Amino acid sequence: MKTFITEDFLLYSEAAKDLYHHVAKKLPIIDYHNHLNQEEILQDKNYNNLSEIWLAGDHYKWRAMRANGISEEYITGDKSDYEKFLAWAKTVPNTMGNPLYHWTHLELKRYFGINEVLNEETAPAIWEEANRKLATPELSVRSILEKDKVAFVGTTDDPTDDLQYHIQLRDEAFQTKVSPSFRPDKGLNIEKDDFLEWVERLTEVANRSIDSYNDFLAALANRVDYFDEIGCRSSDHGINVMFYQEGTKEEVATIFRKRLNGEELTEKEVDQFRTYTLVTLGELYADKGWIMQLHINPLRNNNTRMFHKVGPDSGFDSIGDRLLAEPLSNFLDALEVNGKLPKTILYSLNSRDNNVLAAMAGNYQNDEIPGKVQFGTAWWFNDHLDGMEDQLKTLANTGLISNFVGMLTDSRSFLSFSRHEYFRRILCNLIGTWVEEGKVPNDKELLETYVKNICYYNAERYFTI
Repeated sequence: MKTFITEDFLLYSEAAKDLYHHVAKKLPIIDYHNHLNQEEILQDKNYNNLSEIWLAGDHYKWRAMRANGISEEYITGDKSDYEKFLAWAKTVPNTMGNPLYHWTHLELKRYFGINEVLNEETAPAIWEEANRKLATPELSVRSILEKDKVAFVGTTDDPTDDLQYHIQLRDEAFQTKVSPSFRPDKGLNIEKDDFLEWVERLTEVANRSIDSYNDFLAALANRVDYFDEIGCRSSDHGINVMFYQEGTKEEVATIFRKRLNGEELTEKEVDQFRTYTLVTLGELYADKGWIMQLHINPLRNNNTRMFHKVGPDSGFDSIGDRLLAEPLSNFLDALEVNGKLPKTILYSLNSRDNNVLAAMAGNYQNDEIPGKVQFGTAWWFNDHLDGMEDQLKTLANTGLISNFVGMLTDSRSFLSFSRHEYFRRILCNLIGTWVEEGKVPNDKELLETYVKNICYYNAERYFTI
């Protein structure tokens, strides 16, 4: 069976087709938040087979395979790459309605020129053809970035990383700018078992002893300076539950000392530490001109048995439902009141929060840059057709969609850049529908400006690329 991915896939009006084919399709990509491996970019890696580039680390696919009754040995276990691919091929026909069905066939078509629908029958031939092309220079990691016109990649990096691969990429002036992003979650999670071990690593990379909270903040500032020197443009924070608990620096210093001494902390003390530390970091970001990204409301590691078996980030996270409006407002205001609120992007894994985030962003805009505080793109469980449309409509209803910084992949796979195509088709179709329904004028220049800005130019200005 031939693929359903035609040239006009998801484009249902003439206005939508014109906007996509003549404007959006041609624009470069800025992927400002992902989990790509910068060492593989430096090495210009060629993957050995389709499972290696497609299934390894992709918890979206792992969840679907488990839902299809596939044994774990074919997912994260010791079965061969080919056997795991066959298990995925068996699952794909059952993913209709899930974005994986669209993404799978977009990727087969765009990267491998494969126009067949993936199933158990077509799997062997698709495996052979895809692997043949993966072995060629045309599908090395850098060739993929060049093919997709990826202008900027923002990876996700712990403050204790040495960034050696980023430095080498910068020094050789690779045409895609590969920028680190500062992800200090382990330094905020003071209650976690690995916190003290992380502080020891921070001590080493910052080349200073950490015997007090002042030392800890100084070491974090040292790493912010280092990341900035290497070309960092943003921070990123994974926040399971949004917090805000006021405390003086002296109180937080006592809390930090208690933790160094191995003492138990109360929930209030944990949140006081997190709040003071994150506000301090936000001020540093503002001084550097960085963007602060807040990813809020995941409920992680729900399946304890499987967590102990295969570890975190393995497809056992889901949507959290803790309320965030009041603590988020208090946190943003604590920075704004001193003129230290950095450019900020707000995401929630719970689509219930869409209106909250869109409205919250409007409280903190100014003349520094249009859309200083952003309601971020549909994230994780929301990055499907309906979720992207809902996010765009909510932003348009509550704020200014014209200033939106657009799509990101949040992915570990170099084949995921086709999700930008997916987003661009959805965006162009939404605007085209508004035209067809008479909700906006059929003003070619105006509509093209919207598409150009949302798909590329707003992010280029926002991240100062």
